[in-house]
Amino acid sequence: MATWAIGDLQGCLDELKRLLDKINYDPASDALWFCGDLVNRGGQSLEVLRLLRTLGPQTVVTLGNHDLSLLAIAQRNEAEQAKVNPELGAILFAGDREELLTWLRHQSLLHHDESLKFTMVHAGLAPRWTLAQAQRAAREVERELRGPHHARLLRSMFGNKPAVWSGRLKGVERMRASINVLTRLRYCDPRGRIAFGEKGAPGTQQAGLYPWYEVPGMIKRDTRIVCGHWSTLGRFSGLGIYAIDTGCVWGGALTALRLDAEDPYFVSIKSDRAPPPGREMD
Repeated sequence: MATWAIGDLQGCLDELKRLLDKINYDPASDALWFCGDLVNRGGQSLEVLRLLRTLGPQTVVTLGNHDLSLLAIAQRNEAEQAKVNPELGAILFAGDREELLTWLRHQSLLHHDESLKFTMVHAGLAPRWTLAQAQRAAREVERELRGPHHARLLRSMFGNKPAVWSGRLKGVERMRASINVLTRLRYCDPRGRIAFGEKGAPGTQQAGLYPWYEVPGMIKRDTRIVCGHWSTLGRFSGLGIYAIDTGCVWGGALTALRLDAEDPYFVSIKSDRAPPPGREMD
């Protein structure tokens, strides 16, 4: 049995199939972890959701910002939903829409496997979060997303404030801050204030900002972390961090990480896609 984590799909079904072939994926015994941003821009988002929903209990998904955006759009009226791009529209107006969106809404914000000593999240962790604090923050949001009042959260979760997570936050502000950390974080200052506009590779950020995984004074955690979200960072391993968003949708690669190996290793397949004009790295 193998356990693989796979980077941001963003609707790239053909590349996923090729990657699964390359790692000799056996659905009867192997586990797959997907680090989020399953949908948007790759052209096959509906097919990606349909496939992942059939993969069974050994499949783990953590939600990304694009996935949450889809769920939020689904709360709008039909006329507003019809204005989205055709790829997301195909999901919103599919015959199995409710089954797919309900499945997506019940996925995680953070997944931890104590036996593997690996934690998966889409973007990152606040510098002062212990693993237990991160798990609590994720569980709070997950309970709301899976509960009867999920529409209330989905209608109010967007926004850059508060930019710093604090245990004093309450209600929707607290959950919005948690979502921003778990699904949007790249750079922050030593207090944990997120720099939402900084999306380039390390070294391009403004002075006083740090990649989330090397903030001075950050908490040390007894776990390795696998994450995506940051295509300009690309494939990275160091400081207990394994980053696997290698920009498949932008013409880069789709990457898997073997988690159960004594020395975790990467396997990638090259994307055949040309980088689209007006690239936005989110």
